Amino acid sequence: MMNRVLSIVAVIAIAVFAVACGGGKKEETSAPVDSTASAAITEEVVNYTADTVASVGYVAFANKTEKLPIVLVVSEWWGLNDYTKSRVKQLAELGYLAFAVDMYGHGKIGNTPDEAKALATPFYMDPMLAKTRFEAALAKAKTYAQGDTSKIAAIGYCFGGSVVLNVAKLGTPLDGVVSFHGGLAGVTPTKGGIKGDVLVCHGAADSFVPAPEVAKFKTQMDSVGAHYTFKEYADATHAFTNPESTANGKKFNLPLAYNEAADKSSWNDMKEFFAKIF
Repeated sequence: MMNRVLSIVAVIAIAVFAVACGGGKKEETSAPVDSTASAAITEEVVNYTADTVASVGYVAFANKTEKLPIVLVVSEWWGLNDYTKSRVKQLAELGYLAFAVDMYGHGKIGNTPDEAKALATPFYMDPMLAKTRFEAALAKAKTYAQGDTSKIAAIGYCFGGSVVLNVAKLGTPLDGVVSFHGGLAGVTPTKGGIKGDVLVCHGAADSFVPAPEVAKFKTQMDSVGAHYTFKEYADATHAFTNPESTANGKKFNLPLAYNEAADKSSWNDMKEFFAKIF
């Protein structure tokens, strides 16, 4: 029965996000940079294995003597591109060991909406597959001597937001997760299943995640006593954190747009959330 329910939810999610994430292909972006850096940043491409699949992640961390909280980053459905890496580096500048997950394996990137859909569909259809790939990256991140394995969180964008919410609902032990404009129609939470706190950063004008989906998510989370915060940002559409979204919205004739105010506000909300859970 659960597999049937998950399959129904997955079909809905795939339809909703069929060409929804505004990430762009491999273009470099310049996400807002925090001015808190106080140490040199190490950046590395990371080879690891996830369920026999060769994977290519990306890690960044400040060169400090103290142990750093670990934050995993799950990309938009385009895959681990330069935009994702820019967010990883920002997190490193804030004092975290940030690790980008290669959900698809082999460093695959979706260069078109059709390619991205083909890559993302198996994970919408099978949330346990996403959990397996995520936890393989988590295990690799924990091998870094610089990381504090007692303090672990995850963030995700669009597709990645759905992933981090689902892995939290499926019981992956995390202090907290943050979803930026992620889909909310995923795994149904169970009482005691979510181990940490949840922050949802949602665009108030996001037509891909409509009001009924938001209401159902809140009802489900409330029903199991989950610790979550739901933030809405005025006039923000889907993919509001990515500077490439406006161009991609026009290119694919979709209601996507970058919203600088919402981007900065949601990033600050994430920082406050991390300060609380860590």
